[in-house]
Amino acid sequence: MTSKPILFAAVGTTLLAIAGCASLPSSADLDREALALIKASFRDQGIAKVDRLNQDLGQSACSSDKPPSDAVAERVMNDARAAVKWPAGNQYIGDWREGEKIAQNGRGMTWTDNSTAPSANGGSCYNCHQIDKAEISYGTIGPSLHHYGKNRGVTDPASALSLPIVQYTWSKIYNGKTYNACSNMPRFGHMGLLDETQMKHLMALLLDPKSPVNQ
Repeated sequence: MTSKPILFAAVGTTLLAIAGCASLPSSADLDREALALIKASFRDQGIAKVDRLNQDLGQSACSSDKPPSDAVAERVMNDARAAVKWPAGNQYIGDWREGEKIAQNGRGMTWTDNSTAPSANGGSCYNCHQIDKAEISYGTIGPSLHHYGKNRGVTDPASALSLPIVQYTWSKIYNGKTYNACSNMPRFGHMGLLDETQMKHLMALLLDPKSPVNQ
């Protein structure tokens, strides 16, 4: 038979445990505290502002320790596709020579830069992709772009405008989340990192049969 002192002690311990659990912060509270701590660790410096830490749905959904649900991922992609701005006059193709310069340029948007204008930025494409066979160093986060246009049947820049790959490629450059909710690709057009002319030059680099990508 259990003595009363022991029974009371057991009950007291249980109540303290319940009270302790009830006082634990929720997951949402912890997220808010973590965000506040992160923001307190940064400051505005040059063109780099603390508001870069503010996340939209696409960023927050893919910053979790769990992938977004199918419904959230679909919403992110639908929102991205709906916001794509297409080039004026359906002129998608620029100069691949300029596109190669942009792809090889890794500058822009750091606190040491003086301008937020897209013209001051590069695409840093080689950081994540193989661009052509001449590359001796490149990133592998993204797929190889070698023969990008050639493998997709682009034989002439003018006739390519009728191919679905043209609008697909433009939308991916404009916002990498159009077909992959958690894409690591910079959202060049959506975030104003590159302007329309620069994106046209990158389109030419990828699709023009004469560009080094397609040799």
